[in-house]
Parts: sequence; structure tokens; C-alpha cells
Amino acid sequence: MGVTLAKGGNVSLSKAAPNLTQVLVGLGWDARSTTGAPFDLDASALMCSNGRVLGDEWFVFYNQLKSPDGSVEHTGDNLTGEGDGDDESLLIDLPKVPPGCDKIVFPVSIHMADERGQTFGQVSNAFIRVVNQADGQELARYDLSEDASTETAMIFGELYRYQGEWKFRAVGQGYASGLRGIALDFGVNVS
Repeated sequence: MGVTLAKGGNVSLSKAAPNLTQVLVGLGWDARSTTGAPFDLDASALMCSNGRVLGDEWFVFYNQLKSPDGSVEHTGDNLTGEGDGDDESLLIDLPKVPPGCDKIVFPVSIHMADERGQTFGQVSNAFIRVVNQADGQELARYDLSEDASTETAMIFGELYRYQGEWKFRAVGQGYASGLRGIALDFGVNVS
């Protein structure tokens, strides 16, 4: 059983699993029942150096499922979030991550949130977890509990390198400006 983190907490994945090479980052959520349109939440990954994305092609999401080097791969868009467990996931091949990438940030956004009048205030049971692909063991988990009444996107967590180790941090930072706001903050060119 892995470590359950509180907001801001971090854990060394390298110490938890010394020969760790490949992880699955699973993200999940439940949309509360509303009378309006269905919810479509989307997970993505930003591969960064010093807080900025390495380039637009290093932004992995439902329209660009793989990083240029193949180190980060989105397993596909779940349009409904139905069912238990991970709703969307990304596979990370840690040794393949370019040396210049010091952090991989995992945002989740609500597709067409403004048009549909949807926010994270209508989402419950949101989580992010890191699983060792070699043995299926969950290494870290963060259950988001904040009441995000106006946010349409949130950074759930991040993998980062520190002194040769891979670590995971629980973030839980909301954005009222959606995925566009997160992308702009990290230097992605958004049309």
C-alpha cells in the first residue's frame, strides 16, 4: 500500500521502489448529478523545465497522446468518467524522460466548462495516484477534498526530479481560467 498524501505533501518514488522505471499516473473523479449537459473531464501532462513547458509538443493531452520521445503517453480520452477506478491515465517511462525535463505536471480540466456552466464544485471523489507498472503497486495517492466552486481546471499533482530521485507532490491548485489558463502559465502557445 502506498502513501496517501495531503495537499502539498510529497514522497520519494525512488525510495519507495528502488528500481522504478515505469509508472502509471491514474486520475479519477465523479461528476455530481446535474440537470444539464454531461461532464467530460480531461487529464493531461506538461513536461517542464524550470516551470515552463519544453515546447508545445511536450504538452500531452487528448489531441496529442504522446510526447515526442515517447516517454509520456496518454492512454485515451474517457468522455463520461463512468465506473470505478482511474477515469484517465498516463504512462510514464522515467528513464526515457529527457534530462532537461525536471517536472511533469498533471492538470485535469472540464471540457467546455464555461459553455456548460460546470465547475469542480460539481465534481467529487477526485484523485491522482502513481502506480509502479512492474508490480501494480500503488506508490502514492492524493484525494482532492477542496471545494472548488469556480475552478474549471486543477493541477492534481506532479512528478519531479530532485537530486537524482523521482518524487511525487500533491498539488490541488485550481484555475478559474480552465486548461487554457494552465497552459498559458506554463508557456504553451494557445491559439
